[in-house]
Amino acid sequence: MKNRLGTVVLAIFLGIALCACGSKTSWRKGGVKGTKPYTVLGKTYYPLKSAHGFVEEGIASWYGPGFHGKTTANGETYNQYDMTAAHKILPLGTKVRVTHLGNGKSVLVRVNDRGPFVDDRVIDLSRAAATRLEMMGTGTARVRVQSLGAVPQVTASGDIKGDFYIQVGAFSNVGNARKLIDILSKAGHKGRLVYGSNKLWNVQAGPWSDSAAAQKMLAGFRTLYPRAFVVGDDASPSP
Repeated sequence: MKNRLGTVVLAIFLGIALCACGSKTSWRKGGVKGTKPYTVLGKTYYPLKSAHGFVEEGIASWYGPGFHGKTTANGETYNQYDMTAAHKILPLGTKVRVTHLGNGKSVLVRVNDRGPFVDDRVIDLSRAAATRLEMMGTGTARVRVQSLGAVPQVTASGDIKGDFYIQVGAFSNVGNARKLIDILSKAGHKGRLVYGSNKLWNVQAGPWSDSAAAQKMLAGFRTLYPRAFVVGDDASPSP
């Protein structure tokens, strides 16, 4: 374990230096199974128990030669030519559609690994998936990640219909969560409190009637809440 952690820390520094060219920009932590919380570089992640309704946008990266043949978080052998991906919190085995927002191309991949452990990255794709999305040249791309389950309603413009929220915070203390709800309310935003599978009180603003409307508002929320992200309606609000 000590040697593995040392390798991860070293990879962080190397990865930061190489991120502009799209080289190895994610780092694995072996032995991470299912929905059990896990810690990487002092930060604890709480995988979701369900991927139903999950939609987010952010930066995708890819990983290949440096990890080819190594063990993934679910125990498989990583093959950079398979259509797979790494995600920090989606349940292992989840199938997602990843759409390149720059060129409109999309791929279907299966989550079998954890990462990328960089704040501005939401998913790490295999070499094969990145090639199909035509993002190998840039190394990263802005994408939409959508879990597959019930077939979503899609508008003519490609937006997903339904109730979408912006998650602005998550707290272990419900009192702190309610304080943020009050702040949102005073700013003119409706908020709700959801006790999630991450075992935290999640504060979400909304809803908006489709994914595009929520994404349009996301940039404004991120000026105050840099880690805010869009979520589909996957839980009942708490009283």
